[in-house]
Parts: sequence; structure tokens; C-alpha cells
Amino acid sequence: MNEQTRNVITLAKQLPYGRHTITEDDIDAVVEVLRSDWLTTGPAVERFENAIAAYTGASHAVAVSSGTAALHAVMHALGIRPGDEVVVPPITFAATANAVVYCGGTPIFADVKPGSLLLDPARVVEKITSRTRAVVAVDYAGQPCDYDELREIARQHNLALVADACHAIGATYKNRKVGTLADLTAFSFHPVKHITTGEGGMITTNEAGFAKRMRAFRNHGITTDHKERNEKGSFFYEMVDLGFNYRISDFQCALGTSQLRKLPLWLKQRESIARKYDEQLRVVKGVRPLEGHPDRTHAYHLYVIRLDLQTGSSPRAKVFAALRQQGIGANVHYLPVHLHPFYRTRFGYGEGLCPVAEAAYEEILSLPIYPQMDDADVLRVVDSLEKALKEGGR
Repeated sequence: MNEQTRNVITLAKQLPYGRHTITEDDIDAVVEVLRSDWLTTGPAVERFENAIAAYTGASHAVAVSSGTAALHAVMHALGIRPGDEVVVPPITFAATANAVVYCGGTPIFADVKPGSLLLDPARVVEKITSRTRAVVAVDYAGQPCDYDELREIARQHNLALVADACHAIGATYKNRKVGTLADLTAFSFHPVKHITTGEGGMITTNEAGFAKRMRAFRNHGITTDHKERNEKGSFFYEMVDLGFNYRISDFQCALGTSQLRKLPLWLKQRESIARKYDEQLRVVKGVRPLEGHPDRTHAYHLYVIRLDLQTGSSPRAKVFAALRQQGIGANVHYLPVHLHPFYRTRFGYGEGLCPVAEAAYEEILSLPIYPQMDDADVLRVVDSLEKALKEGGR
């Protein structure tokens, strides 16, 4: 067997932690736009925005080039500036906190709840000062946070409530859809998310003022785009804010609109896979999934387990390596943000700031979950995990 053949076989055996799905109707939708007169700032962008607004129930949706751009636009809309503080959880992708820093603000890390790793409202209250301007709730893995409690805290302290729902499109909290639970909600359409535009993001809000400011922000702070000027027969525009080029193309939005139609099915498939994992992992010693809440539905962007080191299971690094050797693309989400070198150096953060998150980080693993997986794939992952636990203990 030559090296090329061996590599093909190895790749075929890989089960990544996430994988996008592209169908022929998605391709047709993109090709249709490529043959049209508009490749960016055209009608496909508005159609996608309207579709997301209708799906979530929000009054406004603003499409941007990435989930990170969405979070940055949110902080700009809130007017975050030097001296302001924004409370964020440590278990999240760095972009959640980075967006605060982009605007000159300071991320203040509040610890998470030990069972679900969602932002702990009690810890949020402890972090609020006279400089606090907003709280960012991260719907980690796809499970919505405790929005009623967080909303009341925000109301009492006159703070904005932001949802980082980059993991959670389609999830619900007390029969309300993610996208309307906070003042502003950020979504991501990266290829490993539920639906994709290649790269892309969206912000939903019920506040027209926020939407208007973010639309200018994504276009260099300019109040009109070239499509609007063309329709008015005008050349004149003004830059009213320092913005960025965070625009998203029409063919990306055509892909997103096509993908959105399949989201309900894909959410059901993700939930079915999660239930199969739950069933199979009940008999695997030293492993426990994160806790769920009965008053909300979980979108399962990630299926996260904790290795119970106290009951004698293997250290996480050894289990991770053993899984990778078996072609299981397990991953770790995430190193607590305050422990990244940038945050240690810039803000002086370090160990001990968020002990629950720090302890969880040593134990968590994300197992593969995506709609194309079948029962045999789930059983393979669980069997591989059991082997990895044994091998890691040698």
C-alpha cells in the first residue's frame, strides 16, 4: 500500500467533532446569485436577514462577516469604550471577550455553574461595579443560559444583556427562541455550526437604534451603501462612525438562507445523537455529560463530557491522544479565556480567578456530533472512548 492510499483510508476513518452539510439546493442557491447582478450588499443579504428575524421572532437582524464581527458590532452598538467593564464567562471562545477589548473595554470574568458550565448569575452579581455596562451570556455547547435571572440582574443594575448564541441557534428557553432573550444576540455561521455561510454572523435585536448603528458599523461607519445610493441616483455619503468592512456577500447569504430551511431537521438529528450518547455513556465509568435543564431545549452544537478524575479515570490529555489515534476527532472547548497569555499579560489575570471553570477545563472533552452521524458512528465513538480510558490508565 502506497502512502497516498494509506492517507485516503486514514481520512475516511476520521470522525471530526463537527462537520458541515452542503446539499445540491445549497449549491443551486449560490450559483443563482453568482449569475445575478449583485454579489455583495444586494437583495440576498436582506432576504437572509429577514429569514433569521422571522425564525427567531426578532424585529431586526443584521448580517456580518463572522461571529466575531457580530460580537464586535454588538459592543459598538452599546457604546463600550475605555473605562467600561463587561461581565463575561471564562468558558467560551476568546472572541467573546476580545470584542470588549476591541472597543477599549475591560472583560470581567464571572465563573460558571459546575453542572452545565453556563454563566452563574450569582457570580455575575459579585462582579458588578459602577463601571459595568453589560453582561454577556454564552449559551455554551448550545444550551441557553438562565435568562430570567440574568435579565433581572441587568434590570436592577441598568445593564445591557447580550447573548452570545454562536452555539445555540434554534434552542429555546421557557418556550422562547434564542434570538429574543437578550437586548442583542450574536450568531455564528462558521462551517462547524448548525448552518453555515462559509464564514458569517448575525445579530438580532428588537431595538431599531441598535440595528441602525450596526448596519453603519459593518460598512466603515457609512450611513448608506452603494446599492442604496444607486437606487436614489445619488453619489453622496457620510461616515458618521469609525466602522469596519464587516460586510457579508450575497452568495454567502444565499447559502445561509438555503441552510436555514433545513435547520429544524438538523436540530432533531443533533438531539437524537445526543440522546444516543446519553444512553450509551450511562454505563461508562468515569464519564459524565454536562447537565441539562428541563425548561429549555438544547441545540447541541457540542456534546461535552467530563472525565471524572476522582473515580480513577485517566487524565484528559492521555484520553484525548488515544481517541485521536483511533480516528475520533475529539476536541476541548475551551481553555478559560482569562488563562490565555494575552489576558494574563494585558490584564494580570491568572489561576484562581474562576475556580469552577479552571477545574472543568482539566476534565472536559467534546465528542463528535453533526447531523450525518448515525448510530454506528455513536457506538464507535463510545467504544473508542472506553478503550481510550483503559489505555490512558496504563
